[in-house]
Formats: sequence, structure tokens, C-alpha cells
Amino acid sequence: MAALTNLPTDLLRTFIAVVELGGHSRAGALLGRSQPAISLQIRRLEELVRAPLLSQEGRTIQPTAAGTVLLGYARRMIQMNDEAVGYFHRGPATDVLRIGLPTDYAVAFLQGAITSFIQAHSDLDLEVHCDLSRELHQHLRADELDVIVATMPAARMPYLSRVWVEQPIWAAAEDWRGAAHRPVPLGAHPEGCDYRARMIQALDATERRWRIVYTGPGISGLQNAVLNGLCVSALTRATMLPGMRTLTEAEGFPALDPLRVGLFYKHPRLSQAGLQLVNDVLASLDRIGAEARPPQG
Repeated sequence: MAALTNLPTDLLRTFIAVVELGGHSRAGALLGRSQPAISLQIRRLEELVRAPLLSQEGRTIQPTAAGTVLLGYARRMIQMNDEAVGYFHRGPATDVLRIGLPTDYAVAFLQGAITSFIQAHSDLDLEVHCDLSRELHQHLRADELDVIVATMPAARMPYLSRVWVEQPIWAAAEDWRGAAHRPVPLGAHPEGCDYRARMIQALDATERRWRIVYTGPGISGLQNAVLNGLCVSALTRATMLPGMRTLTEAEGFPALDPLRVGLFYKHPRLSQAGLQLVNDVLASLDRIGAEARPPQG
């Protein structure tokens, strides 16, 4: 029987850092190693898996196809390693964990995973920042946030841990009835919101007139504007409220293009508590997805 190959966690941690930080020098600065030492570790890991893991595109380092596969395994292996070490090396938490959420997800997550997490980790300082997805990505790149949930402008992005598809739906008050000869009254988040763009693109494609009658950064204000009959808007099933109904194509509201949403974090920078929060958020995502799916039968 051939001997099994073991992948050392220090090599995997280095590989994750190079991919997530975009270079050997930055990874070395984070891990306290020289650039040649980082390069040597990557070569050693490539020898163990018998495949090239990184490719250079100009000044950008990207994982190869094999590297992308290994990255998923590496994150899970390092996470399990850190959980085990954290269990046997418990100590007082002193970190501030900063999480960024788009406004549509703030309600669902704050009432679920994050609230439960805060209650279970009263000795940890947690900061939650709600903003447009494009702003959250910038804050993560600038190390101003540790974990974000945000829409994805591209299929492949740095720091991505989990991706799923969200289907926006047209929402209106149950008694709302639009007049065909008048522009559709839209409620939306500020310019730059993906849901706002989806609504405008869909209506423009059918040459239906529209006008923005409500703009606000918070999901609660938008929900109230819809419930009060002031406007219609694009929401997710998780943010639909009693008293709302879904508008259909038969009423002149074409299907909205789906959105790719991801959970992003810089693995090498996360504490054990941060990794636990990622697990809790993923579990919350799975629950929300199951509740939003129509029953089978």
C-alpha cells in the first residue's frame, strides 16, 4: 500500500495567504517570513500535490485550476486545525471583529447568526457595518472589515469563501394596484445598489416608464415605503413582510436578473472567534436558503 501524502498546515496557510493577499511579499509580511521562504514553501506544496498552484498574470497572482480546488480544501483544513488548537488553548478574547453586510441582509443576519454569536461571545467586541456591496469590498481590501457578505461583480474574486445565487423579486403592498398610463413608482437604495440597477434594467427592456419616489440606505425604511403603498421595489424572500405580495410578469413586471452573492473573509487574519462566526453565518445562510425554496411535491 502506497504511503499517504500529508499536506503540512504551514504550507497550506502560506498558500492561502499568497492567494488572498495577492503576492509572496505581502504573505511574507503577514506570516513573518522572507519572500524566498514563501516561494520555497509554495514550490514544496506544488511538489506534494504534483500540480502548479499559482499563475502570474501581469502583476497579479491567481490560483490555477488545481490551485482553486486546493484553496477550498486548504481553508477547511486550516479552519479545523485552528478550531482544534483554539479548543485546547482557550484564552480571553481581546479582538474586535468587524463584519460588513449589505442592507438587505442586515435584518436576517442580525436577528439570527450574529445576534446568537454576540450572546455566546459576550467577551468579544463585534462591529457591524451596513453599506452597498461595492463599498464593503473596498473596506475588506483596505483591512477595514474582517468578514463581509456582498454581491459579486465578477465570477472570481479574492477572499471568496462561499457563493450562492439570490433571486430578487418585485414586491408591493397587498392592495397596491398600478395604473398602466403612469410611471412605475420605485423605491430603492442609493445609486450603486445592484437591486436598483436590476429594476431599472428590467423596466427599460420592456420600455415601461418608471420614476424613483423613495430612496434610502436602510432596508426597514424601504420595507415601510412598500407596505404603505408609496412604491414597489425589489426585495429578497427573506425580507418580504406580511402585507406584501409579489408582482408578476402578467402585471407588467418582468423577471429580475439573479444576483451572485458571496461570503468573503481574509482567512489568515481571522481569529478563532472570527472563524466561528463564519461558520455561524454559513449555517444561517443555509437556513435562509431552505426557507426561501418552495416546498417540493
